[in-house]
Amino acid sequence: MCNGCNCFSEIREFIKGKESSDLIEILHKTQDLYGYIPKEVVYIISKGIDVPASEIYGVVTFYSRFSLVPKGKYAISVCMGTACYVKGAENLLDEFSNLLGIKVGETTDDLLFSLIETRCVGDCANAPIVTVNDKVYTHVSKTEIRDILAEAKED
Repeated sequence: MCNGCNCFSEIREFIKGKESSDLIEILHKTQDLYGYIPKEVVYIISKGIDVPASEIYGVVTFYSRFSLVPKGKYAISVCMGTACYVKGAENLLDEFSNLLGIKVGETTDDLLFSLIETRCVGDCANAPIVTVNDKVYTHVSKTEIRDILAEAKED
């Protein structure tokens, strides 16, 4: 943990004068600044607004917007809603996992890809759906996954 040093100075400055009721706002700011909620920052926030770290962890793990691990440049989301699941989304998720060498919720060591399991994205007629950041892929088959990864790397 970082005690008294200048690391995380942006969030230290941001929480000055904040109260426990500002926790969600502080977590959003932290996520925006660092791309995730570093454990060191949880303790900085805890001390700064007098909220137990366990309570902060509870909030962070409850809301899917927040992450305790760094996210990759490319967030690969596989919809696991009913329509997508029935049309083979689980196989797609497994293939991404195998090719990237990571499990759902993890990020590759090079911080290039994160693998995310999502619920319905609202395009059931085009199932199964995969998104890479803001790009939507419809009617995805297992044979397209290598191309999707290659295309993301070209961006």
